[in-house]
Amino acid sequence: MSRGLNKVTLIGNVGAAPEIRTTAGGVEVATISLATNETFKNAQGQKVTTTQWHRLTAWRGLAEIAEKYVTKGSKLAVTGSLQYSKYTDKDGVERYSTEIVIDELILLDPAPVAAFPAATADVGDGA
Repeated sequence: MSRGLNKVTLIGNVGAAPEIRTTAGGVEVATISLATNETFKNAQGQKVTTTQWHRLTAWRGLAEIAEKYVTKGSKLAVTGSLQYSKYTDKDGVERYSTEIVIDELILLDPAPVAAFPAATADVGDGA
């Protein structure tokens, strides 16, 4: 039996606030740009950092989380699958698009205290 696996894991920083929209069927979807960096030494021994930009798509509950908690600069860990599409732009030119449809989103930034008020109750009362 032949099996395949389409799984991507990324950790990076969000480049802009997520774009949130609702489909005609009432489903919320978020588009997020994520930058990943790789640092290495080139042949001359100089440190070089390259950045790759990834287009992420989050549906339903993950889109709601992105809308509430993800901002420009947020550090995220995501897993998902690659999807490729082809379309014709307004000038009649065929274009190709690659996106990662995420199925898991982990916020890596420390949460502000205000985000979890119940968790801060009775903290530091010395009792």
